[in-house]
Amino acid sequence: MVKGFWEKLKKPIFVLAPMANVTDQAFRTIITKYGKPDVFWTEFVSVEGFLSEGKKALLPDFWYSENQRPIVAQIFGSKPEQFELVAKELVEMGFDGIDINMGCPDKNVCKQGSGASLCKEPELTNEIILATKAGAGNTPVSVKARLGWNTNEIDTWLPVLLKASPAAIVMHARTKKQMSKVPADWSQIKKMVEITRELISEEKERPILIGNGDVLSLDDGLKKISETGVDGVMLGRAIFGNPYLFNRDKKMEDLSIKERLDILLEHTDLFEKLYGEDPRIKGFDIMKKHYKAYVNGFDGAKELRIRLMEAKDVSEIKGVIERM
Repeated sequence: MVKGFWEKLKKPIFVLAPMANVTDQAFRTIITKYGKPDVFWTEFVSVEGFLSEGKKALLPDFWYSENQRPIVAQIFGSKPEQFELVAKELVEMGFDGIDINMGCPDKNVCKQGSGASLCKEPELTNEIILATKAGAGNTPVSVKARLGWNTNEIDTWLPVLLKASPAAIVMHARTKKQMSKVPADWSQIKKMVEITRELISEEKERPILIGNGDVLSLDDGLKKISETGVDGVMLGRAIFGNPYLFNRDKKMEDLSIKERLDILLEHTDLFEKLYGEDPRIKGFDIMKKHYKAYVNGFDGAKELRIRLMEAKDVSEIKGVIERM
């Protein structure tokens, strides 16, 4: 088992979840400045798409900066040979780790035999992990998964993942069917720890175990880590509008309204610089989804959000903020 940077991290580990059209290079740059997590992930990229003529359009999803290390490239697909080829390229691109998405519940992703649908294909799952490890060489390979498809299958699903010896396993405490419609079941994260310890007696041979789902803050994460024995937690939705989420010394709620809006403008400027020249890569509407989170909790917030959502470009955004 190649653990790479994972075994050097100080526990407990706090990481940021990869979210499509959210945790892009612009957003990660902002988070790095105001409260960096222990590990970053890129947005997920199709291995089939990356090996096709559409590769150029997908490369921006793998943009990163040196100060974002350690950073893990996340990929998805259903063909082991494609994972091996892409893993080799990701190593050349300098990523600290490679993660296989086996938890995405999106219908289109699952129809391709990818994402969460892999929990129904144990043999294929094993082949994909081993193929990715073969391509990755000395770069650690991790897996992000869910508890199962329609029902909780952790008793049979987790041993499948452990058999291939990934460096880390991130488990979202819901099934594919549950999506995010019910509370995450953290008793199953505790069970993941127990099963892993039962099947793998030597601690150095165990993967790093990360729990995911409904982690609201660092304090909430610490509580869940204490209750389950997991090595760390992954935070996702809690990051919206809160670039200080991973900051142990300062909180977003301590900022003035002007300071919060300044960060909004900084984020918008960065997004425009990175993606503005070619809106086919990432259209400006992607940036707008952050405004609802940034602008709330003060008098006039609703009216300001409406105006921001109506704006067509960065110059209009700046005008709206200045008038505010």
